[in-house]
Amino acid sequence: MAEEGPVLSVHPSSSLVDEKIEVEVKRLPADYRITLHALIHSEDGDDWEAFGRYTSDSSGTVKVSRDKCLGGTFEGVEAMGLLWSMRPVPESKPGRRFQKKNVQTPIKVVFSVYEEHLAKGFKHRTPLTSVTAERWYLAPEVQRVEVTVGEIKGTLFIPPGSGPFPAVLDLWGGQGGRVEYRSALLASHGYVSLALEYVGLQNAAGKLQHVDNTYFETAFTFLQKHPNVRPDRVAVMGMSFGVPVTLGLAAYSEFVEPRCVVCVSGSHIMPVKGSLADVYAALQANIDKIRYDEKMRIIWRDLLLPVPDDPSKKVKMGEIKCPVLLIAGEDDQNCPAPESAADMKKMMEEAGNSHLLTVLLYPGTGHLIESPYSPHVRFSDFKLLEAKTKVVVLWGGETVPHSRAQEESWQKTLVFLEEHLYDNSREVAGC
Repeated sequence: MAEEGPVLSVHPSSSLVDEKIEVEVKRLPADYRITLHALIHSEDGDDWEAFGRYTSDSSGTVKVSRDKCLGGTFEGVEAMGLLWSMRPVPESKPGRRFQKKNVQTPIKVVFSVYEEHLAKGFKHRTPLTSVTAERWYLAPEVQRVEVTVGEIKGTLFIPPGSGPFPAVLDLWGGQGGRVEYRSALLASHGYVSLALEYVGLQNAAGKLQHVDNTYFETAFTFLQKHPNVRPDRVAVMGMSFGVPVTLGLAAYSEFVEPRCVVCVSGSHIMPVKGSLADVYAALQANIDKIRYDEKMRIIWRDLLLPVPDDPSKKVKMGEIKCPVLLIAGEDDQNCPAPESAADMKKMMEEAGNSHLLTVLLYPGTGHLIESPYSPHVRFSDFKLLEAKTKVVVLWGGETVPHSRAQEESWQKTLVFLEEHLYDNSREVAGC
């Protein structure tokens, strides 16, 4: 080892979570074996790690974007492998899922260099050197505003600048609560975004209430009338349980006319013009279709299969008059997203509006299609709101193809939103 020791750099040292970084080690001996390790301590108290084994070149340098990883949690030339291949450390409790709750603080990633090609025991060894990098969902000067307007609850994110900006109504999935990190990232790219809380809301008596379509229409109108928003450039983005809501609003609402919609890992199967209560009732009626894998992890995708022929049981896709981006994983074990996408395409072809549809279908990809370079989670704990019990849900996907899908689908989502929400001459905010 050179007397001055190796120098580890991460550039940029502070970046958005969808931005690529360069990890490089210099001042190593030539042909020297090292292991690069990345560690995140999550807000839930869990440790997530990734590592790759490398051999330095003749100048004593390892450059992750250029050099081949010889094994670890990933292999080959993978510039972002130290992030997307992260997984809970071996001693973790099973069922962990990585989610950022406080978007006003960064994800801190500790990168370390260890001697030799290692496979375990990192916490018991002293690294040659370490540096910490920050990964943000929230760009500098993006405003975060908690919203309570009548019954509407959510968080509004407003990009820096005078505006007005295009906007996105962001509907997360069935886990409930308020999930902000996608909205924060959208605002970091120039969109006012409202992360709407709609699953798991409680009434004055403390009991769960299922909101009706008026709730979503009110939220859309609030966003549309906000002084920082261009009222004719508002999109709706749904994930999982938010997809039938998104499609139903686009197809039937007299008050909601989105400029475009983005649907991730969801279905159009729901009672026509139905409310969330109707969707819950339809799922409950098919409860006997629940399956479990060999490790007793719950599989929910069959609750909505087979795709019904009865048009009264699914959104009339022919009624949609705005561009639609559908994103689905072929290994989604939680929702029949690929089957639904195929049926939606067929319905729109028959109705003559298929020119509005773009489908991104990814093999080896599961249900939880997150922002780029996020850890792939094949299964995790899930709290049942009604029963107040916890189950382990199988989401599906294999790490490499799922991670590729996360990166590509997000970039195509940004291109889709830019195409339909911004003028061609606009300056790209946050990019």
